[in-house]
Amino acid sequence: MAGVLVIATVADGALSRSSLELVAGARTIAPAVGGGVDAALLAAEPAPPAVEALHQHGVGVVHRVVHALLGAGQSDAYLAAAEQCVRAATPAIVLVAADTVGREIGPRLAYRLGAALATEAAGLEVADGAVLVRRQVYGGRAVATLAVRRTPAVITVKPRALDAPAPAPTAGAVRDLTVELSAEALPTRVREIVREQAEVGLEDAQIVVSGGRGIGGPEGFKLLAELAQVLGGAVGSSRPPADAGWVPISWQIGQTGKTVRPLLYLAVGISGATQHVAGMAGARTIVAINKDPEAPIFGVAHLGIVGDYREILPPLIAKVKALKGQ
Repeated sequence: MAGVLVIATVADGALSRSSLELVAGARTIAPAVGGGVDAALLAAEPAPPAVEALHQHGVGVVHRVVHALLGAGQSDAYLAAAEQCVRAATPAIVLVAADTVGREIGPRLAYRLGAALATEAAGLEVADGAVLVRRQVYGGRAVATLAVRRTPAVITVKPRALDAPAPAPTAGAVRDLTVELSAEALPTRVREIVREQAEVGLEDAQIVVSGGRGIGGPEGFKLLAELAQVLGGAVGSSRPPADAGWVPISWQIGQTGKTVRPLLYLAVGISGATQHVAGMAGARTIVAINKDPEAPIFGVAHLGIVGDYREILPPLIAKVKALKGQ
């Protein structure tokens, strides 16, 4: 019996970043539940690179399910496949990424299995032989610690809440599973997926330039986009610009948006509410630009600049271009 089973997915033929982060969490908690770390790899194609990546990072058995219905966004198909994999592997704990699909299938999977459930985990630990799940509550103003007292349990983990694991090659095995999936039995089907160009790679970007209410309107984000372009990064936002329609909701970073862990995070015109900080606090270096010297964002920033972004960003962009010979 597997101690921990990771529900892994594929992105562009390779193992998704979120799946790799789940492996890190599984390796952390596996000693507390006994057994090893296995993975259920759900994909529309065989994806040998994804299998190899799992073995290279310490996954013993890969339960591989290949089915044409396991395409992007097909949450009902993923739920059915995941349930059949979990019943075959009988793990103590199942880890699911709390992404668009995972947020749908996690609670439903727990219900079908009669399992315990913890959602939106921001950290996984082991203390006194027990698995501890840390999650933000009260809009990010506090952190709750949940102890897993019964198994099986399903835990959903926020993307970018965990670091990718160090390699730990193992001589693993692959078990190809045949699952029962029927297009006619799926209550929903994805016909088309449209992504905003600026959101592509936001969660994986090493540099993120993010704007808040202080940007003043949608026009200001053009300046942020120019800076992100010269830096080779992506553009994000806090919740107010997304709510106001200045930017797509998919750009939102924070408690109710995406979680990012870039090397550099530039917070421009962002006050620093706890709900937003919850989604970017893991950045290696945080630079804040704000006219208000008392803005809470300066309390979490490594470097702060007090001033109007309209006066600060143009010379910064020019300097970066000059250093890059553009």
